[in-house]
Amino acid sequence: MTIRERIDNDFVQAVKARQAAAVSTLRLLKAALKNAEIEKMKPLEEADVISTVSRELKKLKDGLESYVAGQREDLAAQARQEISQLEKYQPRQLSEKELRDLVKQKIVQTGATSVKDFGKVVGLVMKEAAGRIDGGAASAIVKEELARPPG
Repeated sequence: MTIRERIDNDFVQAVKARQAAAVSTLRLLKAALKNAEIEKMKPLEEADVISTVSRELKKLKDGLESYVAGQREDLAAQARQEISQLEKYQPRQLSEKELRDLVKQKIVQTGATSVKDFGKVVGLVMKEAAGRIDGGAASAIVKEELARPPG
């Protein structure tokens, strides 16, 4: 079953069970998927669905930070609930060790020797691990590994 099918099935189940919070969250996700589909002018592939879910999660996490900073615990609690709902549709995230191993592999593959090769390496890492890593963490590890002396 694809992620899109799981989202649709979970939406129907949430409507039947009258779970207002889940229905609201999934409705927003379905709208984002539909908008992405309209933007691409063709049905979304699995990678596009994962990318859209990741984008929506990032928006929610950014909002959560704002709510916490603004001491709006009511909105923060709602954002946390929405985040946990959407995280079900994310592929398993890579551990730091797995990410570091992937970065080292891409450094060897590209022959990168300095921070000047950052863009080349991070592009390959992000492409291979799309949806399974945080871009900020990947960027930090690539910089760290490229700054390290060889050996």
